Amino acid sequence: MESKPSKIVCVGRNYAKHAKELGNDVPSEPLIFLKPPSALLPSGQPIVLPHGAGRVDFEGEIGLVIGARASAVPAASGWDHVGAIVAANDVTARDLQRSDSQWTRAKGFDTFCPVGTPVTVDKVDRARLAVVTRVNGEVRQEAPASDMVFDIPALIAYISAIMTLEEGDLVLTGTPEGIGPLSPGDVVEVAVAGVGGVTNPVTAADR
Repeated sequence: MESKPSKIVCVGRNYAKHAKELGNDVPSEPLIFLKPPSALLPSGQPIVLPHGAGRVDFEGEIGLVIGARASAVPAASGWDHVGAIVAANDVTARDLQRSDSQWTRAKGFDTFCPVGTPVTVDKVDRARLAVVTRVNGEVRQEAPASDMVFDIPALIAYISAIMTLEEGDLVLTGTPEGIGPLSPGDVVEVAVAGVGGVTNPVTAADR
């Protein structure tokens, strides 16, 4: 992304099969959390696995770049506030997520939010949005946006009722089933149909 967003708002457990694979129920309303802008990572740069973090997973996602300020917008107007679509990877320290009562540490390490190049919504076939994640060339996740529990307009409405989304903010819409651990030497690619992808090698932190 050309500039850092003021915030990165993420949605958890927004694909029913992903919630199930982690032993969780599907939430009755969107489950949201924040990643810091300092976690952003461009394509080609390495995801760094922190020492002592334990298992670190990939989570391929469809990202939304806010194009117009959104505050308490109705779902019917949700798409009007999305400027672009981008491939994203919500990298997660899974062991830390399980041990902490909230997810800030597990989701917030530097390099834990790889994002590709945004494509404006007018150039994207919204009806065919889908995400695919490959690790070392092998497909690990694949799902259409239609599998989301809460669709994109509903997410914009829900989040903007809580906090104002400013132009340039990033919203990650959840990951489908198939998440798994990353190891040094891996290459992980998240691709969004009609948008492009983000590809990153994986390395361990220097001691």
